[in-house]
Amino acid sequence: MRDLPLLIVAVAVSAYWLGVGRMVVRVRHKTRHDVGLVPQQRRERLMWLVWVPLVVAWIALPWIAQNRAGAPWAEPVEPGPLFATVRWVAALGAVAALLLTWRCYGRMGEHWRMDVAVNTRSELITDGPFLRIRHPIYAYQALLMICSAVVLPTWPMIALALIHAALVVAKARNEERHLLATHGDAYARYVARTGRFLPRFGAPRS
Repeated sequence: MRDLPLLIVAVAVSAYWLGVGRMVVRVRHKTRHDVGLVPQQRRERLMWLVWVPLVVAWIALPWIAQNRAGAPWAEPVEPGPLFATVRWVAALGAVAALLLTWRCYGRMGEHWRMDVAVNTRSELITDGPFLRIRHPIYAYQALLMICSAVVLPTWPMIALALIHAALVVAKARNEERHLLATHGDAYARYVARTGRFLPRFGAPRS
C-alpha cells in the first residue's frame, strides 16, 4: 500500500522548490534584475556549494523512499499506531509550511531575492508575515525539513536536516549583518522587537 504521508511530503517539498524556481522567473521577468541565483557575496557562494546538493537530495529522498524497503532509504519497520499519527501530523505540517511560504512570497513580491543584495538597497519589510519574525521564509523552510525528517526518519534525511539547520542559521545571520549595515537604526529597532525564527513575546513595540 502506498505511504500517503510520505507521498504528501514528497509533493510538498517538490512544490516548495518549484515555487522558488517560479519566483526566480517571475521576479526577473518583472524587474529585469538579478535575483541572486548566483550570489554576489563570496560567503554566500560558498554556502551555495552545500545548499544546491542539499536541495537536490531533499527533493529526491522522499521519492526514492516510495520505491524502497528498509534502511537507509526507507523506514526499516512499519510504524505503529502512535507514530503513524505523528507522521500524518507532520505531513499536514509540511503542507502548512508550503502554504505559509507562498504567503511570504506574496508579501515580498518583486523585492524577493535569494541572496544578499550587495549592490542594491533592498526594501525593509516589517509587516504581514514579517511583523514578529525576521525570517519567516526560513522558519517555514525549517518546519518543512523537520516534517520531512519525521515522516522519513532515515539517516540520510536526518543528516540533511542537521546540515540544513546550520545553513539556515548562517544564512539568516549573514542577512542580518547586511541589513543592519544597510538600514541602520530602523533595522536595529526591528531586531529588538522580533525573533529570528519564532516570535519574541513581550518584545517592545515600534
